[in-house]
Amino acid sequence: MTSPACPLCGKAQDIRYRPFCSRHCADLDLHRWLVGRYAIPAAADDDEAASPDASPDPDDD
Repeated sequence: MTSPACPLCGKAQDIRYRPFCSRHCADLDLHRWLVGRYAIPAAADDDEAASPDASPDPDDD
């Protein structure tokens, strides 16, 4: 049975760095998260936009 592939380079996973094949690939993935290359999309709440607590924009005259 072959181990699953590393999500970054496609080599066989190493149990020490699972799901990656090496510390290098694990660090590359961490770096991508830290610099914002990966992002989880979020939808804006309609309630938040119409909140009565929001102060009016003074430039909106």
